[in-house]
Amino acid sequence: MASDIWSVADLLRGDYKRHEYGQVILPFTLLRRLDAVMAPTRDAVRKRNATLNIQNKERLLEIAAKLPFYNTSDQDFTTIAGDAPSTAKNLRDYINGFSPNVRRILARFDLDNQITRLASAKILYKVVGRFAEMRDLDKLSNHDMGYVFEHLIRKFAEDSNETAGEHFTPREVIKLMVNLLIAPDADTVAAEGQVINILDPACGTGGMLTAAEDHIKSINPNAQVYLFGQEVNAESWAVCQSDMLMRNQRGRIHYGNSISDDGHPDQKFDYMLANPPFGVEWKKIKDEVEDEAELGHAGRFGAGTPRINDGSFLFLQHMISKMEPTEGKGCRLAIVFNGSPLFTGAAESGESRIRQWILENDWLEGIVALPDQLFYNTGISTYFWILSNRKPKELREKVILLDARDQWEKMRKSLGDKRKQINDAQIKHITDLYVDARKVAANVDHPDHSKVQIFDTRDFGYHRITVERPLKLRFEITEDSLSALENAKALAKWDGREALVDALRTLIGSVWWTKKEAADALHAAVVSAGALWPTKAPLLKGLWSAISVSDPKGEVQKAKDGSVLPDPDLRDYENVPLNEDIKAYVAREVTPHVPDAWIDHDKTKVGYEIPFTRYFYTYSPPRPLADIDAELRELEGQIQTLLGEVTG
Repeated sequence: MASDIWSVADLLRGDYKRHEYGQVILPFTLLRRLDAVMAPTRDAVRKRNATLNIQNKERLLEIAAKLPFYNTSDQDFTTIAGDAPSTAKNLRDYINGFSPNVRRILARFDLDNQITRLASAKILYKVVGRFAEMRDLDKLSNHDMGYVFEHLIRKFAEDSNETAGEHFTPREVIKLMVNLLIAPDADTVAAEGQVINILDPACGTGGMLTAAEDHIKSINPNAQVYLFGQEVNAESWAVCQSDMLMRNQRGRIHYGNSISDDGHPDQKFDYMLANPPFGVEWKKIKDEVEDEAELGHAGRFGAGTPRINDGSFLFLQHMISKMEPTEGKGCRLAIVFNGSPLFTGAAESGESRIRQWILENDWLEGIVALPDQLFYNTGISTYFWILSNRKPKELREKVILLDARDQWEKMRKSLGDKRKQINDAQIKHITDLYVDARKVAANVDHPDHSKVQIFDTRDFGYHRITVERPLKLRFEITEDSLSALENAKALAKWDGREALVDALRTLIGSVWWTKKEAADALHAAVVSAGALWPTKAPLLKGLWSAISVSDPKGEVQKAKDGSVLPDPDLRDYENVPLNEDIKAYVAREVTPHVPDAWIDHDKTKVGYEIPFTRYFYTYSPPRPLADIDAELRELEGQIQTLLGEVTG
């Protein structure tokens, strides 16, 4: 079906550029889908509308349509396609006949301008005719129609060099994500009287939301599921909103940026899931974000703000702010990240503070590493973060790390950067491993024991300590030190600089191992030459900076209060696990190597990171040298053979 729809591009070629095809194909596909769905009750709606002479008749017409939308026009795709001279007029009449909710959706496509453009190019009739010939659009389920729209949007995004990941998440990835989100709650979901609210703040065409609803309905057909979402891309929002209408969904899909324009203020949700764009900067909404961050935890970003070039953690904080409190049912959420949020940012940076806030509140339940090359627009590795404010007792203050990077099969045909997929058996296997994580981690005989590890939340924290070593200097007069003195900024505007340099030139080759000896000799030379001795602190600092040289055998330098001055060039940093005593760590790891080092405790910072790959790293020994030599000799032989064929 997607290929059939895409063939409409043949009619547009020449009058439209390739990246503009979506401006026509998407809205016409949506129109034709709505037209097909309304066909069984079209006449009933027209008859009912003819009998109503009232203003507020929307609900009565929805009842007649047996749908949450309707069309009162006498036109449909068959009649529009059957009247070539009046195609534009009839198509506009048809669009105006839709219920207000559909007209709001179509307005996002700027469809009226496209009708004018197509009519001017004399291809409107042909385009409408091609869509009128598509007879199977009413036979596709909403789920399959979602595939069609997502395929088209991904193709248009690629043609216009947009980031396809902003629109489309592979369905098997969605299925795994929903499984991991819902599986631990299967018994609760199956209970009587379940009313479940789900949010996706970057919902695209709604694939995650509808997959979550379908999964819950498969467990409990009587559950009432309300889907809420937000999407910043107009076309994706329109497709998602139309899908919600056809599913008779009573949730709400808001159009706009979730970070700067929260479409669901003060609402809380039972489940949330999202695949926010990877590595997308938030410079355009910087003012709004920083203004809200100043509110502290009264706003959504009280924990901190990440780097300007990656807003992933803004989405996660936004979702955390909407978790149903534990006084109610509590909440579970899942989000797709690349590797950056695991470790980016030094101690007390925005990212580190956000990780610290999440872990200290014991919200992070688990992280699942996925295979690379799963997504259409990127081949990088990705991770599911799963958070909950109602973790079971046995997982409190614990975090599950599950390595599922080997759970994939090769696709028969690549789609963009997507070369791998996760099959149903692998989805079930990963889900079972996650649900039984504690048992798997505790059983060394389990075949997947090495793939699951469970940590305390504090295991990811560390103290960033500053290791200082004493500043040891010798003092000397050389051509280089005099040149440095001549060019020192501190002495640039001092009238006595040239005389000072000339006076010290008589001491070239002199070396002193204490500052007092150097000062006495320098002062004597300056006085003897009749030059001025610098007395102001900035001038003296410039002088000593020019003639001092770091030397392990030199004199230890001290401040006026007698404290040892640190050498900035020898300064080092160590990350000490949060649960380890800093003094014991220094005595074991630092002092044996540098006995004169000390810790500047005023500079100690607390940081949090999750070095996932380090925990699951497996050492692979290099190949034996004999094997490598043999391979090289074989390659040399092949090269010689090829060269012989060329020269022969």
